[in-house]
Amino acid sequence: MIFCFSGTGNSRYIAGRITEAIRDEITDLNIKIKENDSSPVRTGRDVIIVAPTYAWRIPRIVSDWLSKTELIGAKRIWFVMDCGSETGNAAKYNRRLAQKKQLLYMGTAQIVMPENYIAMFNAPTEEQAEKIVKKAEPAITEAIARIKAGEPFSAPRNNLYDRFMSGPINPLFYRLFVKADAFYAGKACIGCGKCAEKCPLNNIILKNGRPVWGKNCTHCMACICYCPAQAIEYGKKSTGKPRYRFERLKTK
Repeated sequence: MIFCFSGTGNSRYIAGRITEAIRDEITDLNIKIKENDSSPVRTGRDVIIVAPTYAWRIPRIVSDWLSKTELIGAKRIWFVMDCGSETGNAAKYNRRLAQKKQLLYMGTAQIVMPENYIAMFNAPTEEQAEKIVKKAEPAITEAIARIKAGEPFSAPRNNLYDRFMSGPINPLFYRLFVKADAFYAGKACIGCGKCAEKCPLNNIILKNGRPVWGKNCTHCMACICYCPAQAIEYGKKSTGKPRYRFERLKTK
């Protein structure tokens, strides 16, 4: 079974590619997490986790869900992580999670996809994003081939920088930067509620037709990138930046 968490579509696209190739079922973790559903899941032997990279590891909300959810029948687990540049030493923590679940760890694949983290970085234009996705195809194809063959992924890079970013920097990054305080809706807001619908943590509610953010945010960027009126900003950091979501791209 394939489990997919996706903020703005990159992971969802990769999970779809894997599904087409191995003809297995996808479970949408956005829905599971949003509904606070950690009931046991009958998975079969193989589990594939497809998720973005948050602070050089898989998102905490994904690892938390996996930690408390029984995967009935699971024996082996692969991790496929997309990122804007690098996954750091995420593999170390994925291996630990596999061991905790008493599953055979089959490795972590890194796939560079278009950046969506406009709370800190710039997102590419649609034309630039399409080129990045095209460049990612060999890595996606290789990951699929390994999974189909029942083979582990090749070990990723693991240098001092990677260990530092996934190690001490990860909790520091969450503590200092992963907050919803700077989100707000400008005058262009139409009160459609799309942001609240997309939030996997139910951290957005509408008050008098306007979104209000709570304190439980994972910085998936779904609210800001799926706003149809482009009314949402993250302080001044997102001003003038393209909003990225995979569905806009012209890809096959």
